Amino acid sequence: MVAPVREGEEIDAKALTEYLRGKIPGFEHEIEIRQFTGGHSNLTYLLKAGGNDYVLRRPPMGPVPPKAHDMAREFRVLAAVHPVFSPAPRVFVLCQDPSVIGATFFVMERRRGVVLNDSPSPEVAARVSESFIDCLAQLHLVPAADLGLGKPAGFLERQVFGWSERWHRSKIDELPDMDRVMIWLSSCLPNPTESPTLVHNDYKLDNILIDENDFGCVTAVLDWEMSTFGDPLVDVGCTLAYWTQLDRDDAGWFTRDQFLQRYAARTGRDVSGIRYYEVFGLFKLAVILQQIYFRFARGQTRDPRFTDFNQRVRELAQAAFDKTCEPFI
Repeated sequence: MVAPVREGEEIDAKALTEYLRGKIPGFEHEIEIRQFTGGHSNLTYLLKAGGNDYVLRRPPMGPVPPKAHDMAREFRVLAAVHPVFSPAPRVFVLCQDPSVIGATFFVMERRRGVVLNDSPSPEVAARVSESFIDCLAQLHLVPAADLGLGKPAGFLERQVFGWSERWHRSKIDELPDMDRVMIWLSSCLPNPTESPTLVHNDYKLDNILIDENDFGCVTAVLDWEMSTFGDPLVDVGCTLAYWTQLDRDDAGWFTRDQFLQRYAARTGRDVSGIRYYEVFGLFKLAVILQQIYFRFARGQTRDPRFTDFNQRVRELAQAAFDKTCEPFI
């Protein structure tokens, strides 16, 4: 969904037009800028230029954590992945000169589709569940060893360490459940996977577009900033952190068990040790929301959606800790 640009998140249309003129068709004359309303961190804009539609991605306003919101990296990932995985949009231009609009940004193609995360009919929910899982399985079957996106050795250790560091940099209050979860994640690391894959690292319903005329078709996978090469079960665990447990007979959405069964059938992956990855997914989501709340508490964003994120962080931390106490099956 697009809307007028939010106050405080405006882009200098004149400077942007001058920079993109001659680099992408359509920027010879005046352009229109709108803003996509979804998302909680990076800012995404619709550019209408000379009868063409483009999408611009840039980091959030104000200071950002080190290595976070890396638009140059997302551009390079998409440039590498688009030729081998069609749901990844094509990219056109990367600008690393902050004097243009105040930050690094890139421009990519606009893909059409709907973000379906509300309450559709049971038939639609079931079809979207299938296409969502199948697209993730397709992503994990892409030959990615030569794309230069990361080194699988020590992947999980780096993930746990990196997100723990992000927590310490963004926390405002002490949260014992997070301390316990970090200790558990570090001490219970599973054996490294023998078959690493492309990992999206933020695969969720908010980050895919569905063809509104064919709910079995994913038209785009978005938000590739954190993508890398490593253990694909990290994607599965992080996705399950968002996947509400529902009764399929009532709502149509797949349960977690149905999700795992279909994913395992499509990929041949052993998912018996998924609990570790679910804990990590809940922990990582808590850190992401804490980073957003940290910016809100410091006045770097005034988006009212973030007002209660501190409470949501506490709930996620407790859910992650509770899952560490479950017996291994």
